[in-house]
Amino acid sequence: MAKRARASDPFRFDRALLEHEARDAAAADARHGSGMAAGVDLRLAGADEAGRGCLAGPLVASAVVLDYARAPFPLLKGLTDSKLLSPEAREAMFQAVMRSALQVTWVSCSPCTIDGQGLHRSNLSALGRALELLGDEYRMAIVDGFDLGRPELRARALVGGDFKSAAVAAASVVAKVVRDRLMRRLSLLYPVYGFAEHMGYGTRHHREALLAHGPCDLHRRSFQGVGSQQLEFLPDPLSSE
Repeated sequence: MAKRARASDPFRFDRALLEHEARDAAAADARHGSGMAAGVDLRLAGADEAGRGCLAGPLVASAVVLDYARAPFPLLKGLTDSKLLSPEAREAMFQAVMRSALQVTWVSCSPCTIDGQGLHRSNLSALGRALELLGDEYRMAIVDGFDLGRPELRARALVGGDFKSAAVAAASVVAKVVRDRLMRRLSLLYPVYGFAEHMGYGTRHHREALLAHGPCDLHRRSFQGVGSQQLEFLPDPLSSE
């Protein structure tokens, strides 16, 4: 995958967004004569998911709170979209996020739920639940690409958020690492599919195993080609996300 050129510092992006929000809130308070609240809340949540395009395995959503009152975050140097990090770098960054974040949550959504509710609804539900579990530990949240339609979560959608925002990038790392670890464990129960190699994505090896053995309980039977000869004609994925 070709690396995207970074347009700005993701930490600076988050800080500017928080400061802009604080100015808007102060202006609204002034208009309503309520006075300006003391101090500025610099707790920003980012939310992202991993495994949305897989043929098998759960979808995992994560939310991470970075408190910019504690910035800078020296352990998070090099933080970016999890797709741009090697597996080893993701594991190291996961540990750094766990040590640097104010709070971290993650939620998994089973293949059965995805088949029953649909991918999009399941995805939004998992992202929303990850933010719910944070309680009141953040001022505002950024969700990578999706409008959750839930004002009480104080969340806004940001296309490309996992690349632009440090908080969302941190969530993308957590979601990806948690899901990959889970798929490696599940691969021990279903060794013929090679889940530890492809994490449930539609690689050639995975499609060949599906054609030979049929789907297992981890497969999303509502997805195109799962359990049918259509798998022979699906192209290899361009990335693991």
